[in-house]
Amino acid sequence: MYHTVSYAFRNEDAAIMTIDSVGWQNVSHPRYRCSSDARPDYGHVVFQYTLSGQGYLDIDGQTLTLPKGHALVVKVAEDHCYYYNTESTQPWEFVWMNIRGEEANRIWDLIIAKEGHVIQRSADSPLIQELWNIIRLINQEKVTDRYRLSVSAYQWLMTLVQSSRDVEKDIGALSVTTIEKCKHFIREHYARPLTLDQLAEHCGINKHYLCRLFQRSEQTSPLAYLKDRRIEAALTLLRTTDLPIFEVGQKCGFENPSYFGKVFRQYMSMSPTEYRLNKLEFPYAAIYYE
Repeated sequence: MYHTVSYAFRNEDAAIMTIDSVGWQNVSHPRYRCSSDARPDYGHVVFQYTLSGQGYLDIDGQTLTLPKGHALVVKVAEDHCYYYNTESTQPWEFVWMNIRGEEANRIWDLIIAKEGHVIQRSADSPLIQELWNIIRLINQEKVTDRYRLSVSAYQWLMTLVQSSRDVEKDIGALSVTTIEKCKHFIREHYARPLTLDQLAEHCGINKHYLCRLFQRSEQTSPLAYLKDRRIEAALTLLRTTDLPIFEVGQKCGFENPSYFGKVFRQYMSMSPTEYRLNKLEFPYAAIYYE
């Protein structure tokens, strides 16, 4: 590893979102304080993740602790102050990144609304590993081009959003395995006349519990997930084969042709026949609903 580092980037291009500053730091000085009223730039957002030791964040009339594995998520424009407490027994070590751009501010609003100004992630999580990769990109590969840095910032922000959604699910490893088992079974056997009881039996759990797990993890039900996969398959067959409409429905798990037509119309606002003929408006070999 290398010594603690920090980098800042300055340009007049406000049209893109990019990195304002990024680095790795070890603080033990009693006067380390970052206050919003002392910063000249009001256009960026701040992410600062504790590797060891502990920091503090004053915001919204509260003092929040920033121990190992926690990060502050604030906007420079917000009234706040984060700092090192001289009573701490060890230095405050952290990595940070400040990002400029409207999209970063919008994503910050989403994250703060879901998790607050202090979020928790493990040091080996994709979010933190990608932040280290950005630091390595600058430190070792000497990348300073704002467009390449913008790509890295966008990728990191998408990882942040995804990790926030994963935290929201928070259903445990065993439950995740159960859901993936159910989803795999559905994808492999969607053409069969599956029932909720059969899905639950395959997963070895109560059907009501399966529904609760599915709703929390996927924001949908097992049978709705099954219907999505059937329609996806039907869309592909309609566009890539000359099979009769009723046979397409049967191959995708719809035994009743009229029910197939009704469900298909709910998804596509047209009949299977109309979709097959309407190649100009829908020039896709496949459409996915995940």
